[in-house]
Amino acid sequence: MADDHHLPSDASTPCESVDEHEIKNNITEADELKQEGNESFRASRWSEALVSYRTALSRLPRRKPQPPSPDSSQDDTPDHGGARSASSSKVPTREDGPEPVNIPLSELEAECAKARAVLNANIGACLVKLSDYSGAVESCTQSLLDDPHYIKALQRRAASNEHLDTWSSLTQAQEDYKSLLELLPPMSPQVAQTKRSLQLLEPRQQAAQKKEMAEMTGKLKSLGNSILGNFGLSTDNFKFEPNGQGGYSMNFAR
Repeated sequence: MADDHHLPSDASTPCESVDEHEIKNNITEADELKQEGNESFRASRWSEALVSYRTALSRLPRRKPQPPSPDSSQDDTPDHGGARSASSSKVPTREDGPEPVNIPLSELEAECAKARAVLNANIGACLVKLSDYSGAVESCTQSLLDDPHYIKALQRRAASNEHLDTWSSLTQAQEDYKSLLELLPPMSPQVAQTKRSLQLLEPRQQAAQKKEMAEMTGKLKSLGNSILGNFGLSTDNFKFEPNGQGGYSMNFAR
């Protein structure tokens, strides 16, 4: 069910372009639209709820881009954490890039971030109902940029990635389930369910990896044969054998 409170994409109003009073009015208007969306969601009118949530989101200021840390240029390793919120030390997103500076939010900015997180997660809930799992993943990712510890957004993103059923999406679902196990209270009944989901996911992820690697190898072999065929050769003329040093040696055979 869509969320009414807590603790989908970018909104259209920069925070710097409006005064505090106008922002508060926009937050109130967004909340009223969210309530309309909740009513539509409860009545199983997913498309209507989606329109209400997206309209509500458009009333809120955009998330401020986080500047990279001063020494980020010294590290060539992609940061899979994404942006950070004022109260977090880890962001479970899939966006590569340098680690941003953790700039504390003002009280009003934190209120906007909370509202954006809920609306994006609600948009994700609607898209799940409409079987748009790719869109749901994106909306939940936007939600987690504002609140990296949002349990429902993590759960919806993981479930949506399972539906996409690709090597990449299943790997991302694994990461989200692992994050959930770190965030859920030890006595929560959701812990057992999350562990079960993670356990069932592993063979699926391995099978998807094997399938996609085989498909990629087949395409590369086909391309190689189309080129080597001009010389009366094929990829079967080249054999790769382990060299005993962790690598492979290529041998040519007629």
